[in-house]
Amino acid sequence: MKKLIALLLATALSFSLTACGSSESDMDYVKDKGTLVVGITDFEPMDYKDDSGNWIGFDADMAKAFAESLGVEAEFVEIDWDNKIMELDGKTIDCVWNGMTLTDEVTSSMDCSNAYCNNAQIVIVPADKADQYQTTDSLSDLTFAVEAGSAGEEQVSALGLEYTAVKAQADALMEVAAGTSDAAVIDSLMAAAMVGEGTSYENLTYTVGLNSEEYGVGFRKGSDLVDALNQFFADSYKDGSMLECAQTYGVQAAIIEQ
Repeated sequence: MKKLIALLLATALSFSLTACGSSESDMDYVKDKGTLVVGITDFEPMDYKDDSGNWIGFDADMAKAFAESLGVEAEFVEIDWDNKIMELDGKTIDCVWNGMTLTDEVTSSMDCSNAYCNNAQIVIVPADKADQYQTTDSLSDLTFAVEAGSAGEEQVSALGLEYTAVKAQADALMEVAAGTSDAAVIDSLMAAAMVGEGTSYENLTYTVGLNSEEYGVGFRKGSDLVDALNQFFADSYKDGSMLECAQTYGVQAAIIEQ
């Protein structure tokens, strides 16, 4: 009987050691499968599709370059922004790289890169009504559209304003353009690319800035890809490729020195 128990214990120990030895880091996991799966939403100028249906933008191009530095390909997956943490932990994606604001919720749920871009949440209204909404106090009677789980939703909620949560910031703009919401709150970088003269929403404009914030990239807790990306950011800032990419999409003034 003692021999049987000893054999069972030895087998269990052997299994335990094998399991531990087979565990792999995030870096190994990504390299083994050959892809870095990037969770995004449609967010010009950070991640959006060109006329051929390819994902481009400042974040998209930088993600492709980072993936190439690892010897893998970047694969982009549109996610429900409100479910980004669940998608990451469930390994549906390997990182969240989509103009993501470094909020307390984000930094407590993910391991995040160094901040690489400045941003703010700003109010979008029809251009012909802009003069009525130039202060935070003037917003109290408006109904807002905001991206679910976004920094914009956090700001509107904190102010006690009435709002509808939609899937993406682009949807929030459509709500205002259609008149189904009085206003939206979106990222300033997106507003600069998509709102006003010469853009997709010429009849909309931005007024009140609600905060200032920074973007980072999120990985799973304990991921060794964080250090790899921070080094990539430092190298690409030093050699000028980060700023060159930023200039392509008009976000160079927002880039944070690495």
